[in-house]
Amino acid sequence: MKNIYFIGECMVELRAMSAATLHQSFAGDVYNSAVYLKRCFPQVTTSVVTALGQDNLSKKMLERFESEQINTQLVFAHDTKVPGMYYIETDEHGERSFIYWRNDSAAKKVVDFLDAVALEQLSQGDMFFFSGISLAIIEESAREHFWKVVKQLKDAGVKIVFDPNYRARLWNSVEETKEQYHLAFTLADITLPGVEDLTTLYDVHSVEAVVEYLKPYQIEEIVVKNGPESVVTKEGDTLQSHTIIPVTNVVDTTSAGDAFNGVYLGARLSDKSISSAVQLAAKAAGAVIQQPGAIAPKDIFQLAMVEAGI
Repeated sequence: MKNIYFIGECMVELRAMSAATLHQSFAGDVYNSAVYLKRCFPQVTTSVVTALGQDNLSKKMLERFESEQINTQLVFAHDTKVPGMYYIETDEHGERSFIYWRNDSAAKKVVDFLDAVALEQLSQGDMFFFSGISLAIIEESAREHFWKVVKQLKDAGVKIVFDPNYRARLWNSVEETKEQYHLAFTLADITLPGVEDLTTLYDVHSVEAVVEYLKPYQIEEIVVKNGPESVVTKEGDTLQSHTIIPVTNVVDTTSAGDAFNGVYLGARLSDKSISSAVQLAAKAAGAVIQQPGAIAPKDIFQLAMVEAGI
């Protein structure tokens, strides 16, 4: 059985239902990807690596992980920290804006828990996934240890997967971001960049320019996401452009890229071709953005994916 580890942060999500009512859920880029992967490919053992607190919200979050059949063996409990939280609003086009409370987030401490026992377990994985957000929230003092862990996993034969997922507000400077992303691209076997993220950082404005920029890194598999327009993949010397049919009923674009990532990786772990994986991942992203919030209702999402051929 194949298995994948997602390291990063899951947060408490608050969304307005009315002027006086908030809906509370749980979400975060790596968690969202893990959920959608597991829903589509239940045969893949899917684990989240993070740190929570010991408060009631942390306990409810852990219960939610388990209800989604996510492996929680490497979900750690911090003595004093708590989960981060965000409030989300969407406009008439489904585009979102956020307010965050994450200064006391337990997930910032996750690297502190990556001891020899945890490393041994991670080394048994087929893939290890982290994002630009995962990198950004790790405390600067812990980054050296994080990169040591990633290198050890790569040496053990685990495929390293990186999605840049750039959020400027999480970084001290663009220079700091580029330094960390350079290390990530150097170690990555698979990367899933969005054109918009790399445009901001490296002044590249097309999928072709992104592929060209990444060429020196010797990454085995590159999946460039260009919003609803297209996806371009590069495996070895093979470059493919994949046409995506855009969704017209866009309610909330939150988690579109996360859903794409999770389903794409689940498909690849299930021995599907790159072309098939892209189409399934695009269907998943399309289903998600027609529902409010990061995690679409399970029954609605499953129906959409059955119609897509999963």
